[in-house]
Amino acid sequence: MEKRYDFQKHEKETQEFWEREGIYRFSPDAPGRVYSIDTPPPTVSGSLHIGHLFSYAQAEMIARFHRMQGENVYYPFGFDDNGLPTERLVEREKKLRARDLPHADFTELCRETASRYEADFRQLFQSLGFSVDWDLQYETASPETQRLSQKLFLELARQGKAYCREAPVLWCTECRTSIAQAELDTRETDSVFYTLPFSCGETVLPVATTRPELLFGCVCLFIHPENPQYGEFIGQTAAVPLYGFEIPILADEKADPEKGTGIVMCATFGDSTDAQWVLEHGLPTRGVLQKDGRMGEDVPYLSGLRVKQARKEIIRLLEEAGLLLSAEPVIHTVAVHERCGTEVEILPSRQWYIDVLSQKERYRQAADEIVWHPAQMKDRYLSWVENLKWDWCISRQRYYGVPFPVWYCRNCGRPVFASQDSLPVNPVEQPYEGTCACGCTEFLPESAVLDTWATSSVTPLLHKSRGLPEYPLSMRTHAHEIIRTWTFYSIVRSLYHTGKLPWKHLMISGFVLAKRGEKISKSKGNGLEPTSLIREHSADALRLWAANARLGTDTFFSPADLQPEKRFLTKLWNAARFALPLLEDFSPLPASPPLLSADRWILARADEALRSAAFQLSNYEAGQARHEIDRFFWNDFCDTYIELAKERLYSAERQGTDARRAAQYALYHAFFTVLKLYAPFAPHITETIYLEFFRKFEPEPSLHLTRWPQTGEPEEQLLLFGERLKENLSTMRREKTEKGVSLRAEMGCFPIHAEEKLHPLFKEAESDLLSCSHAESLKLLPL
Repeated sequence: MEKRYDFQKHEKETQEFWEREGIYRFSPDAPGRVYSIDTPPPTVSGSLHIGHLFSYAQAEMIARFHRMQGENVYYPFGFDDNGLPTERLVEREKKLRARDLPHADFTELCRETASRYEADFRQLFQSLGFSVDWDLQYETASPETQRLSQKLFLELARQGKAYCREAPVLWCTECRTSIAQAELDTRETDSVFYTLPFSCGETVLPVATTRPELLFGCVCLFIHPENPQYGEFIGQTAAVPLYGFEIPILADEKADPEKGTGIVMCATFGDSTDAQWVLEHGLPTRGVLQKDGRMGEDVPYLSGLRVKQARKEIIRLLEEAGLLLSAEPVIHTVAVHERCGTEVEILPSRQWYIDVLSQKERYRQAADEIVWHPAQMKDRYLSWVENLKWDWCISRQRYYGVPFPVWYCRNCGRPVFASQDSLPVNPVEQPYEGTCACGCTEFLPESAVLDTWATSSVTPLLHKSRGLPEYPLSMRTHAHEIIRTWTFYSIVRSLYHTGKLPWKHLMISGFVLAKRGEKISKSKGNGLEPTSLIREHSADALRLWAANARLGTDTFFSPADLQPEKRFLTKLWNAARFALPLLEDFSPLPASPPLLSADRWILARADEALRSAAFQLSNYEAGQARHEIDRFFWNDFCDTYIELAKERLYSAERQGTDARRAAQYALYHAFFTVLKLYAPFAPHITETIYLEFFRKFEPEPSLHLTRWPQTGEPEEQLLLFGERLKENLSTMRREKTEKGVSLRAEMGCFPIHAEEKLHPLFKEAESDLLSCSHAESLKLLPL
């Protein structure tokens, strides 16, 4: 073997070997129980960063573990390449606006850009050694996925679970599209509580608002029914300051007497409470704000102004008219669109929805029917379900996405739907041929596209449609920030379309943080580029780093964190360079020779490491498994067993052929176990060592197709013997170091402290202990 491990050479060769031999190709007819993984298709919205590597690598280790348990692993990969994120990427890169180009030209730019990024994404995941069957790759904008998305939409529409209505909707004036509740973030901002005088007869009613620019849209004042100060005005009317028109004063318990002045202005629409009030009390709507973020043409004084300009102007006018009672600075929490950070408005608009509010109890039950890893992530999901206020708006007023297979009758406005055998269809390009129930034969196409979550949420159903033999899938993996979107929406879709949950287990990873409280993300531009890190430090080093964190916990990253992992790779390579030459004249195929106590102990310890790591990985704790394996490799195998067995391995003439063969047998099987244990974490170096030596004795073409052996009950006495071995050797080494002598220095008697029941095992290991300690004799003492 080469003196130094050349990771750049061996990682490339190993990846080419896996691809050439089809090591990770899935076949539904292969033996073993199917273990299926629903992997998040990364959004084509910019380059991937170290945070993606962290999350995806943790799940990939689980895939490798299950494959080495003899399971038939279904591990596809996809790319989420339609919708607003891809549009915004193209707009940034090309320095243009989608609305300034012909529709066809812009969508073609999106396709070209998505294809280029997907090639880069795939190359990155391949360079990380992901054991993916790339023949199963999918894209959310592909004809296959479009067909399925449209088919499932039509199914919901027929059942009345997807519906269209004109209603208040969350709206981003920057992206110029409706959005869903799950796409909101919140931000604290400096604002002002303006108190304005509404007139009720001769009485002035002070009303505080942070949105004075919506004064023309005011349709009602609300007072708590038990408000002692203003309750008497309920049922009367009030004049809106500056504009003068009358509005009713109504009672509602949501009007908090302790907030502001205790009288609340309902404008259409200042916030979600306004929208709720309009619905509950049957109030009219008075449009103020347009979809481009400007005030409407019919709004006196403010026509055409943007929100902040309009706010400034209305305050100037109110002050001039003596109609501003006070202005108090406040820190105000506002809802913003997660994609662009723009403050979200609520506007009346016709949109398509999927009913979720009526099924909240079923979604709560779903949480208990899925196994969450880690368990506390279930609370985030339940909190989201509990706080749902809106049905899921699935239509977007954008350009690049999966079209709704819908047209509208020009005469009566009734929607008509595409036939299933015509899918996928684009109504903007393909006219509807048929007759409406009203007799009209002219139809207008739906120009909106499906929300990107409405397409990515069907990935479990996509796998099912491809003939996956088992449903639900075994596991889904993703980071914790999309529990409210991808987890929730996929549960909604699967329950509606199959009556079953989409998966049995959820593996939820944490974030990589750039600094305390700030996650690494594309939008923040603070991510480290993984390709250069792989080129400089190796894929295995990055994977090993990703395995260190406890599942679901956030972690920090610095390139300096890779140094311990690189030292480990050197240690493993050097262990192979020590072990494999000593095994050149050994074959593991004949029956086991008589083993000494140290040999039996290291094999028992290898079994224990397998048991412990398998338990942790079965519970999706790759980090905990890695720590267990490290203890076995560093403390037991390298620091203890190799030092004990060295003389037997090197000197058959002194210890005898049988003793040497026993040590070779233990060395072969213990080191083979080391490779199997590290295979999920460092697949390249372990495969390289396997192909270098073990492949000539083992039937499987790849280490990653070998099995972790089934272990029996722990051999407690041998394991206790090993602990005492390590303790006594550690004491001996410490005493030599304290005396300032070499560890190879001769010594007289080596006192061994151990339980008397272990003395026969120490007696059996006497030659190993004497050679290791360079002692003249042993003295067994009770512990």
